[in-house]
Amino acid sequence: MISCLRRAGVEVVERHEPVWEGRVHKFGAGAGTALRLGLAQARLRRGRQDGWDAVVVGYPGHFDLGAARRAARGAPVVFNPLVSLWDTLVEDRRRFRSDSAAARALRAIDRRALRAADLVVADTEANADFLAELGGIPRDRVAVCLVGAEERLFRPGWRGGGAPLFVGKLIPLHGLETILAARRRVRVVGSGQLEALLRSRPPEVEWIPWVEYERLPEELLRAGCALGIFGTTPKAARVIPNKAFQALACGVPLVTADTPAARELLVDGESALLVPAGEPAALAAALDRLEDRVFADRIAGGGLAAYRARASEEVLGARWRSLLESL
Repeated sequence: MISCLRRAGVEVVERHEPVWEGRVHKFGAGAGTALRLGLAQARLRRGRQDGWDAVVVGYPGHFDLGAARRAARGAPVVFNPLVSLWDTLVEDRRRFRSDSAAARALRAIDRRALRAADLVVADTEANADFLAELGGIPRDRVAVCLVGAEERLFRPGWRGGGAPLFVGKLIPLHGLETILAARRRVRVVGSGQLEALLRSRPPEVEWIPWVEYERLPEELLRAGCALGIFGTTPKAARVIPNKAFQALACGVPLVTADTPAARELLVDGESALLVPAGEPAALAAALDRLEDRVFADRIAGGGLAAYRARASEEVLGARWRSLLESL
C-alpha cells in the first residue's frame, strides 16, 4: 500500500512503533503482548502530529484507531484491516470457541475499529460485504482495493522446472490437508498451527519451515507453479491471499480454489486454474495439466496480464489516491 501510494505521487510519512517484529507467530495473547501494545501506543502519542491530509491505519491496526484519530486532528481516518480478528481467530483458526468471552471481545474490537474509521478499505468485494455487516456500517463506507505485490521484489521471469510451491502459514485457510491428499510432488514453505500434518507427509512433499522474505521471488521463479488457498472456511471464500498476487506478478502459473473472491480477478483456464475447494483429486488434475509447458506458459501469461491490468502498483496507486482524494 505504501509503495503504491508513493508511486502515485502521495507523500507518505510512516509512524510505526514495533510490536510484532522478530516474532514468527503473530497475534500472541497475554500480558507481554498487552505491555508491548501499551508502550507502543504511548510512544506514538508522544510523536509529532501535524498536517496530514489523511491518516491510514493498516494491518493489524485494530487497536490503533484511537491513536490515529488523535494524530489525524480532524483529517479523515482510513482503516485497511485486511482481516477481522474475530473471523481469523475464531472462525478460521479455531483458537477460541464461537460462544466464548474471547470471541465476543474480538467481535467488539472489530466492530469498534470498523466504526471508528471514515472509510474502510477491503481487499475484495466479498470481504467488503462481510466487513460492512460485521461493523454494522453502511456498505458505501467500505471501498475495495486489491492487495497487489511489492514490485521491487516480485517481477516477471518464471523459469519453472521445480515442484509446485506452497508458501504460507499452516492454518486452515490454506487447505494444507487438500494439498497433501493430492499426492503430488510439492514444496511446502511455512510453519504454524497444522505442522503436525507434515510430520507424516507423503515422501514426495518437501517441507521448509522458513524462507526469508527477500528469497521468496527466487522460490517462485523456479517453481513448477504456485499454490494459492484450498480451505473450505467462509474466510477462504472471501479473500485472495498475498502470495497469489506475488505469483501473478512473477508470471508464475497459479492454482487456487474457485471462490467468489478469486473470480473477482481470475478466469479459470485463462489467468489461473481454479479448482473446487477441499477437493484433492481436482487439485491433482490441475497440477497434471500444468506439466504441459505450452499450457503452463499460457496460464502464466494470462495471470501476469490480469495482474498488470487490475493489481499492479501503478493501478493500485491510482486507486488508493482516488480513495483518499474522495475524502
